[in-house]
Amino acid sequence: MLEAEGLQVAYGDAVALWDVSLTVGDGELVAVVGPNGSGKTTLINTIAGLLPARGGRLRFGGVDLTRLAPHQVSSRGIAIVPEGRRLFPGMTVEENLEIGAYAPAARTARDARLERVYAMFPILRERRRQAAGTLSGGEQQMVAIGRALMAGPRLLLLDEPSLGLAPAIVDHVFETVETLHRSGTSVLLVEQNVARALAVAGRAYVLVEGRTVSAGTPEALLREPHLRSAYLGVP
Repeated sequence: MLEAEGLQVAYGDAVALWDVSLTVGDGELVAVVGPNGSGKTTLINTIAGLLPARGGRLRFGGVDLTRLAPHQVSSRGIAIVPEGRRLFPGMTVEENLEIGAYAPAARTARDARLERVYAMFPILRERRRQAAGTLSGGEQQMVAIGRALMAGPRLLLLDEPSLGLAPAIVDHVFETVETLHRSGTSVLLVEQNVARALAVAGRAYVLVEGRTVSAGTPEALLREPHLRSAYLGVP
């Protein structure tokens, strides 16, 4: 489904990703883990079309994404839940959700998808007329995930979904991720909570200083002592 090969991304003269390659198959849940500053968010934003690739190939369903604008990437079936949520704080919960169904193809399924989001996050139905900026961090993350689901994505990009959340809310977020995966949505998860990410992923990549240093099943990665201590934060 998603194929990145030799991906290179830079901010001016500062290279952020060097020769990164990864794949996400149809129906897979794949994690990208690594230390802060390793390029994980840059990778997610590049796949979403928010940053241009300087080199390499990026394909989704056989289509080259490297020259597409963000709305064109979205129309191909990719949705992002960005780090920090990035909601419109003065707009209501429901207005924020409806933005996810802005594209004409998504608008036709708006009502059904809105009901799906409310079924997944019942608290959002109660808060639907409330300004998104007045919600708790966990509720805002629910809105951000719901907004992405309103687009009906084939591939969901999740950037640090547990960041700044209480443990109980983190549990709910990861339960949601697993539910989405079981429903057939492919997921690429970038996450600071390495243990939780590896617990739900079928495969994972370790990114360090903009390079992929290892890849495999979570079980295989956790058997590598150097990776456990240096990059995964696991003793």
